[in-house]
Amino acid sequence: MTDAAASVTRARHHVVLGAADGRHAASTPVEAGPVAILPDAGPAFVDAVERAGGVVAPLTAATRGLVWTAASGSDDLARVLDEHPAIGWLQLPWAGVDAFAGLIERAAGDGRVWTSAKGAYAQPVAEHALMLVLAVLRELPRRVRATSWQVDELGRTLYGANVVIVGAGGIAVELLRLLAPFGARVTVVRRSAEPVVGADLTLPTARLGEALDGADVVVLAAALTGDSRGLIGAAELQRMPRGAVLVNVARGGLVDTDALVDALESGHLGGAGLDVTDPEPLPAGHPLWQAPNCIVTPHVADTEEMTVPLFAERISQNVRAFLGDGGFEGRIDPVAGY
Repeated sequence: MTDAAASVTRARHHVVLGAADGRHAASTPVEAGPVAILPDAGPAFVDAVERAGGVVAPLTAATRGLVWTAASGSDDLARVLDEHPAIGWLQLPWAGVDAFAGLIERAAGDGRVWTSAKGAYAQPVAEHALMLVLAVLRELPRRVRATSWQVDELGRTLYGANVVIVGAGGIAVELLRLLAPFGARVTVVRRSAEPVVGADLTLPTARLGEALDGADVVVLAAALTGDSRGLIGAAELQRMPRGAVLVNVARGGLVDTDALVDALESGHLGGAGLDVTDPEPLPAGHPLWQAPNCIVTPHVADTEEMTVPLFAERISQNVRAFLGDGGFEGRIDPVAGY
């Protein structure tokens, strides 16, 4: 991406913070020092550290901050941290950190500050979620495959719909803004019952079934943890009113895939828009590719063109915190797993 293109992307998008949950202290100062960028020290990331006042240097005993740019490599990252115990701050590249779940769980109490990109990519992901909602409501998966004129009265409106958003992070916050012009009645389901600004109702996860009872649209935007895996199974899908639609822009593991296929093929579920699946990549020939009114996009809600400048901005924010008062963005709670 050119510098000009990156500037345009930064101008179009801003970091969206999730609903406050009060789990973390406002700041945690750590010992400042050189920052290493691994495994790919791309120029945008080097620039992000330097324009925030940081110093990028190769990994040595003097390294105090680490920006990890790969979406995987938990074992490699574990070795780096074991061999460099003086690293006090670690930045991961994605909002979801399930690929590093075991490592993060073991890190509880190690004194390090772990940060993710949660909130950084909320705008493009929320935009993609809205696209999937509208596409499924308007029966586009079936219509784009048509090869002849087919007149019918199928298709529903988002105006005034009952929408359930599972998760209260940056994606949910931004999606609430996008839904406002439609006059949708929005219920947010989250770990706590603390109200989310902009939602008509906020319910704890224990009351998910109650939220599903009257849903026209359910959007999954929650972190994948041990507790949330399989959150939407056969019982939850059957609890949704006949004809309701499901959109998942979070992680495929939140949904029981076999139950989803059954609900679509039986006609109980009115459609699904999936940017993430389980398994992923979704194999050729999988039933979801041909399921009624189902659209699958290959985990592209936030493309590299969008994420590189947004991640660079998150790096700059946290380098300033690293060098300053420790007010890090996107703090990871090792106990909660996100």
